[in-house]
Amino acid sequence: MDDRKIVELFRKRDEAAIELTAKKYGARLFGLALSVLNDRQTAEECVNDVYMKVWESIPPNDPAGYFPTYLLRVTRQISLNRLKRENASRRSAEVCELTREMEECIPSPADPFDEVEAAELKRDINEFLSTLKKDKRDVFIRRYWFFDPVSDIAKRMGFKESKVKMMLLRMREELKAHLESKGHIIYWKEAENGRIKRS
Repeated sequence: MDDRKIVELFRKRDEAAIELTAKKYGARLFGLALSVLNDRQTAEECVNDVYMKVWESIPPNDPAGYFPTYLLRVTRQISLNRLKRENASRRSAEVCELTREMEECIPSPADPFDEVEAAELKRDINEFLSTLKKDKRDVFIRRYWFFDPVSDIAKRMGFKESKVKMMLLRMREELKAHLESKGHIIYWKEAENGRIKRS
């Protein structure tokens, strides 16, 4: 069924909207939740939470023109929130490592993070991504938005793992330079234990 019709069913409070959403997008949402949580049962619970969140948010939201993106965004946020609550699994450590990688090239949030600065940062990151060739952009997004392991990305793209790691390193360096050229200030220093941390 067309996404606009599904969203209209949500607006009419028709429970068929959830069934149709699950049939059309359930596997993708589950895949994203599983990649974050690394636990099938918890991922299934999160996807059910997604359906309820979408039910509660339409209306007032009207994501008819970007329904799959909306679903994935909600799934990602719910999965990350669940991971923060549990915060003990091996997957948590991997997500924390990905966060550290991105913190090296993205400025720290202000206290509180100004909405104008957040909008500018989002715009500048999207601008950077738009300059990348499709394969590079796909690698970047699979790693830092979907949290795919390097091995899975390499298999999907037909690359060696070492190539994917080098691509990610270079793209982080390019992103950092791009953001600095736009006036974003990134403060980092070497920590005593050898890790990089924000100063």
